[in-house]
Amino acid sequence: MKNKKPEWVIDKERVRKTAEKHSFWLFGIHAVRDALENPSREKIKLLITKNAKNKLEDSIKLTEIETKIIEPKAFNELLDKNSVHQGVALEVKPLKWGSLSENINKKKANSIVLLLDRISDPHNVGAILRSAEVFGIEAVIGTQRHSAPETGALAKAASGALERQPYLRIRNLSEGIDELKQLGFVVLGLDGLAKTSLNKGINSFPVGPIAFVLGAEGPGLRDKTKSHCDLLVKIPSHNSEGSLNVSNAAAVAMYDLRFAKTS
Repeated sequence: MKNKKPEWVIDKERVRKTAEKHSFWLFGIHAVRDALENPSREKIKLLITKNAKNKLEDSIKLTEIETKIIEPKAFNELLDKNSVHQGVALEVKPLKWGSLSENINKKKANSIVLLLDRISDPHNVGAILRSAEVFGIEAVIGTQRHSAPETGALAKAASGALERQPYLRIRNLSEGIDELKQLGFVVLGLDGLAKTSLNKGINSFPVGPIAFVLGAEGPGLRDKTKSHCDLLVKIPSHNSEGSLNVSNAAAVAMYDLRFAKTS
């Protein structure tokens, strides 16, 4: 009688097999152009209007892909009615970035990694990826469950960054944090009730790689996630009114993480 595999192994294999079969539609000129020009992206089919084809002709020539000219109204049967497709849709499979350790350069003292604790809104994650590319974030890390997968809406919000900015989805966020600690990262978590400001938190540790964790709007970081952080920090506000959404908070934090180190 064969030994039964642990449940977590079975779950991991199931997620992997599902991802291999999964495909989705990218839409919009910028998102599709960047995907066409990305040799690592597995592309299946391109649907496009004559007008959009003229704009993307050079990018289409870079890849051998099934291309079909369609009328603009045909996109209504394929995409959500609110999708701003600009006359083009590209069927693709998710990118394969590899493991956490394969994407982290532990020798870089200025490495910054972003972790997302159950942030499921694709527009927020897309905006975070866009900012992450600007600020040189080594990887953005979410979870296989309860975080936004690659979708057309996410890619549109990322404005091309999805093709270049590593976006990893791991099984367990706490285990990922512990792995980063073993690689020499200091882990800071964003918590509106924290006593320490982000700037002071950054400068309270020696120069070295930093991992920054953000939680979903409303619930914020889970207690288990907080317990794995080295320090909880907050973004100070001018007054007690209003708040930043998570993608704006991420952009502010990334700027501080990249430029606030004074020692």
